[in-house]
Amino acid sequence: MRNKLLVRVSSVAVAAAVSAAFVPSSANALTLMDILRGRNKEADRPSVVEQQPQQEQQVQRTYSAPKVAPPKYYAYKPDSMRFIAISEIRDPVVTGSISSADAASPAGDAANTEVAALEQDTMSDAAATETMVAIDDNDPRRYLTDARVKAIDDVAVAIEDYYANGGDLIWVSDDAITPKAEAALDTLADADAWGLDSSDYAVNRPDLILAEDDAAREAELMRFELALSAKVLTYMQDAKRGRVDPNRISEFHDLQRNPVDLEEAIDALGKAENVAGLMESYNPQSDRFEELKTALKELRADHEYVEPIVFRGGVFIHPGENDQDVPKLVKAIKRKSSKAFIQDHSDVFDAYDGGTEYTPELVELVRDFQDAQGLYVDGVVGPKTIAAFDVETNDDRAEKVVAAMERLRWLPEDFGPRYVFINQPAYRAYYHDDNGENFDMRVVVGNPRNQTYFFRDEIETVEFNPYWGIPRSIVVNEYLPKLRANPSYFDQIGYEVSYNGRRVSSSSVNWAAAPMVDVRQPPGERNALGQLKILFPNDHAIYMHDTPQKSYFERDLRALSHGCVRLAEPNKMAAAVLGVPESDIEANIATGENMPVDVPEKFPVYVSYFTAWPDSTGDIQYYDDVYERDMYLNRAFEAESQARKANS
Repeated sequence: MRNKLLVRVSSVAVAAAVSAAFVPSSANALTLMDILRGRNKEADRPSVVEQQPQQEQQVQRTYSAPKVAPPKYYAYKPDSMRFIAISEIRDPVVTGSISSADAASPAGDAANTEVAALEQDTMSDAAATETMVAIDDNDPRRYLTDARVKAIDDVAVAIEDYYANGGDLIWVSDDAITPKAEAALDTLADADAWGLDSSDYAVNRPDLILAEDDAAREAELMRFELALSAKVLTYMQDAKRGRVDPNRISEFHDLQRNPVDLEEAIDALGKAENVAGLMESYNPQSDRFEELKTALKELRADHEYVEPIVFRGGVFIHPGENDQDVPKLVKAIKRKSSKAFIQDHSDVFDAYDGGTEYTPELVELVRDFQDAQGLYVDGVVGPKTIAAFDVETNDDRAEKVVAAMERLRWLPEDFGPRYVFINQPAYRAYYHDDNGENFDMRVVVGNPRNQTYFFRDEIETVEFNPYWGIPRSIVVNEYLPKLRANPSYFDQIGYEVSYNGRRVSSSSVNWAAAPMVDVRQPPGERNALGQLKILFPNDHAIYMHDTPQKSYFERDLRALSHGCVRLAEPNKMAAAVLGVPESDIEANIATGENMPVDVPEKFPVYVSYFTAWPDSTGDIQYYDDVYERDMYLNRAFEAESQARKANS
C-alpha cells in the first residue's frame, strides 16, 4: 500500500511540475516539483520530462552555450633523466662440494672421466650454490660506483642491474677501449642514416692523457664504460620504439609504445661479436622502412639547386589550346613525378617536341598526373594542378622522411598478413592480403578541427543499413543552439532520442541543461553513414563508412568529416573485410534492415599519418601536412634532444 501511494504521489508531482513549467511566470517562479524538492533554480529542472504538447506561451530565457572541447596538442615533455646509481658491485661465486669430475684423473683416463660425469649428474642441487661476493679492491669496476652519468630511468635501471650483479665490462679491457667500443661509437655516429639524431648519442672518449695516475685512468675508463652503455641502450630503445612518445604530442595520438627489453639488450651487448649489427637490428627491418632509409640517403646526397618553373598568373590550359606555358607544363610534370610514373609515360615524354599545342597525348598525361596527385581529374591545367607542381626542396622532403621513419617505429614492425592501412595525408585507404586482393581507394578524413586520430585497432563488424549514433560533441557543439530554439527539432528530422535507455521525444528534453541523452539517426537514404559502416571499436568513435555525399571524393583536399573515415568504395571494402563477393554486400543492403555481421576473423586496421610513404613500386610519395603534425613532431624532437644534451 505504501509503495502504491509513493508512486501515485510521484506521478502527481511530475504532472504538476510539467504543467507549471508552461504557465507564464517570472524567471524565478517555483514549480510544485521545486517546492517538493526544496529547489528554486532553473538549473535544477529534470533533464527529461514526459509532457503533452501545450500551446501556452513559454518564457524566453538566455543560456550560455556549452561546448565540448576538441582534443589538444601539448608542449612536449621529454623523458626525465637521472644519475645512474651503482652502490655496490658483486660477482657471482659458486660454492659447495667439488664434483668428482674436478678430481678426476688427467685427461685421457676415459673410465675415470665417465664415472666422474655420472657422479656429477647425480649430485643434488644443494651440493653447489651461487652466492654474490663483493669485488676485489683492485678491480677497476669499483670506479663505476663513482661515475657521474645520466640516463632516462629505464635505461638507468637496466645498467644498474647489469653492473651491480657482476656484469662484465663491455667496452673497456686492459686499460683501453676495445674494438667493440669503436664499432659502437661508429654506429652511434651513423644514427642519422636511420632517421635518428646522432647528437643524441654523442659520447666523450676517455681523456687518458691527462690522467695523473693509474687510479685516475681507471676512473676515466669506467666513466666511459657507463656513458657508452647508456648511449647504446638509448639508441637501441629509440630505434625500436621511436625517439618520442606520440601520446605526449597530442590527444590525437593513441598508441602504446613498442616494448624494449633493455636487460636483455645489455646482456646481448656483453656477448655480441658484431655489436654494430646487433644495434642496427633494433631498427625496423621492413621493406617500407628500408625504402624510406634509401630515400633519405639520396635526398641528403643531392643538394643540386632546382630552378623554379614559373607559370603565368591565372593561367588555364584547356585541351586543344595553344599556350606558351605547355613546355613548362611537360617539364614540371617530369620533375614532380615518380620514377615509375616517368617510366610508364616515357613514350609521351620522348615524343614531345617542345611545341605549344596541348595535344590529346599531353591531356592524357595531365589526367594521369592529376590522378596520381589526388587531384580532380579533368585534364584542365589550372591553379590547383599548377600548385601541385611545386617541388619541395630535398631538405623539406628529408624532414618528411625522418618523420615517417619515426612514426613507423610507433607501429608493429610486421603489419600482419592481412590489414587495412589508412593514410590521412594521402586521403587513401589500402586493403592488403598476402593471399588475396590488394587495392586502395579515396577516403575523406576529419577536418582540421575534428581531426582523425592516429591509432591501431582490430576490425570486428560490418553493419548494414546502420544507425548513426551522434557523438555528444556534435550534439552539444552543433545541434544544441537549434534545440534550444526548437526543442522538437530532432523529432522533426526523424532522429531518435533516448534517456537511460528509454525512448523519449526531443521536445521532452530540457536542452537548457545540456543533458546526457543518446541521439541516433535511423537507417535510410539520408543517413549520414550511408548504407554500411565497418567497425573497429575504439575510444574515439571512429570507423569507416559509406556516405551520401559522394561529391566529396572528387575534391582535392578531403579533410572534411567529423573524424570518421568515409570510403569512396564502401561495398568493395566491406566485401574484402568479410571475404564475400560484392553481390552479398548488395543483397544485405537491399533488405533495408539494420544488420550487423561479424568478420570471420578479426584483423588489424592502422589509422595513420604519414606525409611521406612508399608506393607499390617503392618510390616515395609526399603529401601535405594537413594537420600540421609534422611541425609538432619536430618540436618534440627538439625538446627531447635539448633535454638529452643538457644532461650529457
